[in-house]
Amino acid sequence: MKTLTLVLPLVAMSVLLNSCDNGGESTGGGSADSTSSSSSVSEALYGQMPDGAEASIFTLSNANGMEAKVTEYGAILVSITAADKDGNFADVTHGYDTLEGWLTNTSYFGATVGRFGNRIANGKFTLEGMEYPLVTNNDPGGIPCALHGGTKGFDKVLWKGESFENETDRGVKLTYVSADGEEGYPGTLTTVVTYTLTDNDELIWEANATTDASTVLNVVHHSYWNLSGDATTSINDHELTLYADHYLPTDAGLIPTGEVAPVAETPMDFTTSHVIGARVEEDFEALKLGAGYDHAWVLSGEKDGDLTRAARLKDPETGRVMTISTNQPAIQFYGGNFLDGTVTGKGEVVYEHRTALCLETENYPDAPNNPDAPSAVLQPGETYYHKMVHAFSAE
Repeated sequence: MKTLTLVLPLVAMSVLLNSCDNGGESTGGGSADSTSSSSSVSEALYGQMPDGAEASIFTLSNANGMEAKVTEYGAILVSITAADKDGNFADVTHGYDTLEGWLTNTSYFGATVGRFGNRIANGKFTLEGMEYPLVTNNDPGGIPCALHGGTKGFDKVLWKGESFENETDRGVKLTYVSADGEEGYPGTLTTVVTYTLTDNDELIWEANATTDASTVLNVVHHSYWNLSGDATTSINDHELTLYADHYLPTDAGLIPTGEVAPVAETPMDFTTSHVIGARVEEDFEALKLGAGYDHAWVLSGEKDGDLTRAARLKDPETGRVMTISTNQPAIQFYGGNFLDGTVTGKGEVVYEHRTALCLETENYPDAPNNPDAPSAVLQPGETYYHKMVHAFSAE
């Protein structure tokens, strides 16, 4: 079987990769040593969909006390716990306590988004001489676009999950078949997303897909992170490194203009660690258009096999650190600019402005309409593969 490869203008990257990932929920405290023998994977009924279909939730625990929870609805990472520098565990993601809550999820908390994560300009693209109109469901700057797969993307459908476990890893494999024409996209697409929790404190998210007709796709993981473990605090105090020398400027509709701009001497420069809030309000066009950080950075980090180092996030108060590596060419850093206190999540916490951030490895936004972007086209006989590794530690 032929594999699909992205060709990056600045950095050659393969779209194919091998990964898995999974999610977990806060234990409310404890130490890694006290739960070191509790590695396991289990499945339970999470709730019923509006049509009566049942959705399961899978709980993954590793030998060090981490716990991740994943539901079949939206292939969503419900929660994941990570230890701080004192060994105390807390959930470090935004989301909901119940399936009923997740059914109201308009912020894409924890979700697998597709077929095309991020934006497609004007809700249309041309493939092999044919124009495909898509559902438009977002209009930043008053300019309509198709966002994260449309009104009923991968985040709003029921996947079929199957757990697995071996000596060092445990996880869940979720499958969804997207019909030809769903949300306007051509081809019947079969997607398998795998979440794996390892004993090295890695959460691996993996997506692979095949199609029976030419199509475009960009399947993306969309968790919201706050490493403090306190969802009422701002992520502006977090320290971020992005291993990227360039970013993609956008227009008012947050669609990349086609320019690949250097980050040097701008507030977009995270090549060394910076406190997120230190420059977010600077008088800089990209920050004004995005209401803060909401852009794609072109990765140029060190490679380890097929994976490229993408990001390092640290909460200085708790010492929690998350590093991200991927086989994708770009990472979207979204600083929670549109969280506005209208969503009540886990534990009845109201999610205020910039209380979480997203770090989404991906192809370029609007790649199907940008001839200079890595190809987003998948042909019959090819396999799409996206791998994203989150490694947790504390210092």
